[in-house]
Amino acid sequence: MRTFSKFIVSLFLLMGCSFVQAGDELVSPKTAYSLIADKKAVIIDVREDDEWNEGHIADAVHIPLNQLDAHLSELQQYKDTAVITQCRSGGRSLKALEVLKSAGFSKVSSMDGGIVAWSKDGLATQQK
Repeated sequence: MRTFSKFIVSLFLLMGCSFVQAGDELVSPKTAYSLIADKKAVIIDVREDDEWNEGHIADAVHIPLNQLDAHLSELQQYKDTAVITQCRSGGRSLKALEVLKSAGFSKVSSMDGGIVAWSKDGLATQQK
């Protein structure tokens, strides 16, 4: 039983380390709003077309996650700019973050909670 307990503790410690790393890459919707308003960051919305059409952040760049690799050349202008990936609730934007980092983007973060959290914070969206 002691071996099992050590395994569980080790597993939690490993999970905790990964959460700390992911937390360093997350930005709150309000922080994202401030960065966008000050022209210090660009938002890349990786949701599907129908989600985008329901409402999106003004001036966001829309590239669905499954098309991101094919559009990396279009994003080269942002390679040294702060880039914030965003989706509905945060899962796809973390995947997009990894794609961009692998492509050499140096200042990438993901918006914590996605557009759902953005709306909960009372921040405006626009429709197509």
